[in-house]
Amino acid sequence: MFSKACEYAIRSTLYIAGESQKERRTSLKEIARAINSPEAFTAKILQKLVQQNIVNSIKGPRGGFFIDKEKNTTKLAEIVRAIDGDSIMNGCALGLEKCSEDHPCPLHFDFVNIRSGLKHMLETTSIFELSSKLVSGTSFLKL
Repeated sequence: MFSKACEYAIRSTLYIAGESQKERRTSLKEIARAINSPEAFTAKILQKLVQQNIVNSIKGPRGGFFIDKEKNTTKLAEIVRAIDGDSIMNGCALGLEKCSEDHPCPLHFDFVNIRSGLKHMLETTSIFELSSKLVSGTSFLKL
């Protein structure tokens, strides 16, 4: 459903948010290991997340990646838009440029409700909600 980059971006952000809740900054190596992602690929993703002000970064021996407490209200939709754009929330299920109720693709009417539910979940679920589940141990990012 999401691109691999978007999946890693969501996982990275959740891991960083969880560590930030514990008042810790985390390194690229630690993030890549925690989410089971190639380090170079993770670095590119994190660069985009920093540019979009979703994640913060400080260089140096006491540096690392973190999320400010006020950014814990960031919704999953912001991460998806930063990496994949908004086509999953607004686009055609088959990727057609022009798909509407007047000119539907074969999946249009089945996909409308699915897309609406997905969009609602992405726009209402915060990083904090999900990272709290990681901190409490009730959910995981890898086996």
